[in-house]
Amino acid sequence: MEMLQYDFMQRALLASLLVGLTAPVVGIYLVQRRLALIGDGMGHVALSGVAVGVFTGTAPVLTALVSAIACAVAIELVRAKGKASADVVLAVMFYGGIAGGVVLIGIAPEGTPANLNSYLFGAITTTTQEDLIAFAGLGIAVLGIAVGLGRQLFAASNDEEYARASGLNVLGMNILLAVLTATTVVISMRVVGLLLISALMILPNAVSQQVADSFRTSLITAITVGVTVSVAGTACSYYTATPSGGTIVLLAVAVFVLAALASWFRRMVHVLRHRPAAEHPHEHGPGCGHPAVPHGDHVDYLHDGHRHALHGDHYDTH
Repeated sequence: MEMLQYDFMQRALLASLLVGLTAPVVGIYLVQRRLALIGDGMGHVALSGVAVGVFTGTAPVLTALVSAIACAVAIELVRAKGKASADVVLAVMFYGGIAGGVVLIGIAPEGTPANLNSYLFGAITTTTQEDLIAFAGLGIAVLGIAVGLGRQLFAASNDEEYARASGLNVLGMNILLAVLTATTVVISMRVVGLLLISALMILPNAVSQQVADSFRTSLITAITVGVTVSVAGTACSYYTATPSGGTIVLLAVAVFVLAALASWFRRMVHVLRHRPAAEHPHEHGPGCGHPAVPHGDHVDYLHDGHRHALHGDHYDTH
């Protein structure tokens, strides 16, 4: 393929693959905890960190990582002490992060805002070899922790009270998840931008909720969707000359809409195929005189040209 001839596109595709793998893995626990928007808040805080890095001439990736992790830990500690609700803490993070970034941008040397735009909205083609190495190291660490401690993270995210009663260090798991979220935001900022990263954490998991029926299947589906839209969006942005971040997120939105429509259609077909039988005084059972037909996990009975199956206090007809 033509785009693979260029080093910058090779780096871009590798970065998008890394983000497509990492973001949904962390996002699935955020969805369980109903913290779908925390990625946005982390992005605002990371913006201040990037601004500090650019303003002081240090590595923006490092300063963004430090600021995002520090804020993530502080949020969980405040929530644990019960001093403020999660919504209030997230609001403070949103406003404080963006305000800090705006102030630093305002006093930065001429030309700095253009550099910050690549972090805000993504500029995957500007990803350097050093960026890729740093993101790969962070990504491997995030995936290793998320998979290795998956059971504990699932328990803490699904039911904190039960997990605490079982002896699990819930505060530790919540802090760990917050740190993983902050790290994932920093990994993804070059690919989709700090203002869009939350979408790549949440949308693949929103798709998996439409089609999957278990946590394991949901995770596999979310990763598949995340990798597909990230790599495909990067490739599309090359040929259409559109921003990579927006293209990736729009693809994810399109996949979600298709999954939601498919789920709705499947439910409608199920309803039509399993409608209650009108006026059914006869009790079906062994020896009732109607042929029995095994059907999945139950038995249907042929009656008046239809197959009837007991469903609660009535019979469905197929």
